[in-house]
Amino acid sequence: MATDEQEKPIQEVLSFPILLSDRIRTAVDDAGTFKADCADVAKQVDRIAHMLRSAVRFAASSLYERPVRRILAEVSRTLGRSLKLVKRCKRRRRLLLCLGRVARSDFRKLHGLLEASAADMLWLLGILDRDSGIVLSLPPIASTDPILSFVWSFVAALHCGEPGDRIEAASELSSLARDNDRNKQIIVDEGGVPPLLNLLKEGSFPDVQIAAANALFEVADSCDRVRLMGKEQGICSVVVQVLGKSPMRVQIRVANLISRMVELDPESQEDFARENVIRPLVTLLSFDTFVDGEERNPILGIHSIVKINKEMERNSENSNHRRHLSSSKDTERNSENPKQGRHLSWSWSFCSDGSNGNYRKERENEDPEVKLKLKIACAEALWMVAKGSVLNSRRITETKGLLCLAKLVEKSQGELQFNCLMAIMEITTAAELSVDLRRAAFRNNSPAAKAVVDQLLRLIKEFDSPSLQIPSIKSIGSLARTFPARETRTIALLVERLCHANQDVATEAAISLGKFACPENFLCVQHSKTIIEFNGVPPLMRLLRAGEQAQLHALILLCYLAMHAGNTEDLEQARVLIALEGVDHTVVPQNHELRELIPKAIYHLNLYQASVHPHRHPYAP
Repeated sequence: MATDEQEKPIQEVLSFPILLSDRIRTAVDDAGTFKADCADVAKQVDRIAHMLRSAVRFAASSLYERPVRRILAEVSRTLGRSLKLVKRCKRRRRLLLCLGRVARSDFRKLHGLLEASAADMLWLLGILDRDSGIVLSLPPIASTDPILSFVWSFVAALHCGEPGDRIEAASELSSLARDNDRNKQIIVDEGGVPPLLNLLKEGSFPDVQIAAANALFEVADSCDRVRLMGKEQGICSVVVQVLGKSPMRVQIRVANLISRMVELDPESQEDFARENVIRPLVTLLSFDTFVDGEERNPILGIHSIVKINKEMERNSENSNHRRHLSSSKDTERNSENPKQGRHLSWSWSFCSDGSNGNYRKERENEDPEVKLKLKIACAEALWMVAKGSVLNSRRITETKGLLCLAKLVEKSQGELQFNCLMAIMEITTAAELSVDLRRAAFRNNSPAAKAVVDQLLRLIKEFDSPSLQIPSIKSIGSLARTFPARETRTIALLVERLCHANQDVATEAAISLGKFACPENFLCVQHSKTIIEFNGVPPLMRLLRAGEQAQLHALILLCYLAMHAGNTEDLEQARVLIALEGVDHTVVPQNHELRELIPKAIYHLNLYQASVHPHRHPYAP
């Protein structure tokens, strides 16, 4: 029944109680008993009918339907009860009245219900009236749940209020959402998301957009709500549009919203990717990142930049304006001259349509602190979009995103540097899983790949912060298969970190070195010998006395070294064979890889040492 009511056109919902009120007037004229009581009912019904007809006038304009449907359903029930009672007062029903079927107490109860319906209607007209502002009184229908009436009032103000009322309403919804999860769900269930999206999309007043973005951010804090907002209410498309053509203060809030939604819901991650969110994120990160002439050829001369320029803008020889691209059919564009413009001015072309074109100058003159906050937010959003996604990581590398992230890691510090580093870590993790991505983005002659590796090694060498060293070391390990045998500086740095005082850093170094020495790496023999040459065995032996994780990965790496460089005296001098033979048997059964590696490593060590010491006999697994 509730579903049927919701599907009815709003005009039908409004007309039904008006029809009931007319029928009540007719029944009152036919009343033979309780005439005074019936007359009082008629007065109350006339008052309600007058307000119902006023509500009909609002239906011609933008109408927030949720409270209208709920209140009119309750009003219709009360009017139906009134009609039934008045009909029982007809002259021919006098015998039934004598038998007690109608009592004055019935009219007293009905009077209270009609008063409540009139109060509900008066409140409803108040929230639908554009000139009445935000109504914070409590209607009888919401007496047991005041939050419901507050949400209705605020959402109604979002629909038809003045800019000041809309900002206040969005801010109040944010406050309600911060209180508890139930309030968030009520806001979603009562249709609060679509008007917030409309405010965000309008772009007339930045303060209104910021308030709307903040409210959406507070509501979108669970996977189910994020999924509902993405699938049924199209938030991803709106957010990407706003990200590309709004003032910086708005873009900061929108980028934060993207980060939260993508982090909570993997489906949202793909939805944003389909809306091409990566392009504006990379573009915003690029703004003011490169000075004039710096890295010009690597940035603007490579094929990927020509490709993205074609996608973002159409140049005309005799035209001074650029047109925003609104569909995928407009992707055929003239390639941009690599030497044209300063400070990567092409980056902003896609967000310069019509009235929004003047935002570029505002961006250039914006407060440096605001610019920094925007970069931090965009870097975090890019990190979340890339997280666990090979496809999105590849999309980032097909823009100038990888080079931009490397440059920001070099020039920035604090939260921006960390967010960019984490985005790089996610991209390198994806490259470890995808041969195609690894070959396309991290080939040896790629300027972007070289810049990334240089910055990762710099962080490992120059910084002693585990929060920076661990993701840097992990990223290098993910790229282990891309390093040639002659690239020994990388292995040397990782071996040094095996001695780090922080056990997590040392463990991560052992994991990364294991990716250089593992059999899946084509150069595992050469890399294994390099690890030993840089004196990597002694710190590994010390890690065997550390925590469980450190011990596990130190054992794995020692096995690889024994299998690929077992004829090295360093292994014998370090007593690796004795260590492997004496491994705690409680550790081995828990790890399938170790159960296979240790016998092989012992066999190789015995094989070599048996040839040096004939009295020893090799052990075959």
